Amino acid sequence: MKVDIDTSDKLYADAWLGFKGTDWKNEINVRDFIQHNYTPYEGDESFLAEATPATTELWEKVMEGIRIENATHAPLDFDTNIATTITAHDAGYINHYAAGKNSGSANGCAIKACAASVRRH
Repeated sequence: MKVDIDTSDKLYADAWLGFKGTDWKNEINVRDFIQHNYTPYEGDESFLAEATPATTELWEKVMEGIRIENATHAPLDFDTNIATTITAHDAGYINHYAAGKNSGSANGCAIKACAASVRRH
């Protein structure tokens, strides 16, 4: 697929300065962009902050749910309100309370349905 991008507009004149690679400038090629422009992090985890008590508590709940799911070979919960496709759900949250939704469970699963039968509102 060939894509022509007009970069003559002054708004975009400097947008690519400092970026390496060429293929991604002439076509949609995310791999080329990443391969030429990422810098691997080779340090350690010392820059990370400790987990908060809320994060630790939530992680323990998630891990307990995963242990149960692994032991029973079945999900703990299903979201039966939304048939799932790749675009059926908004951003994913482990903790709905933290996202202001205050519903659902940490291990809820959506039931997959045929994409043709799903209508988004």
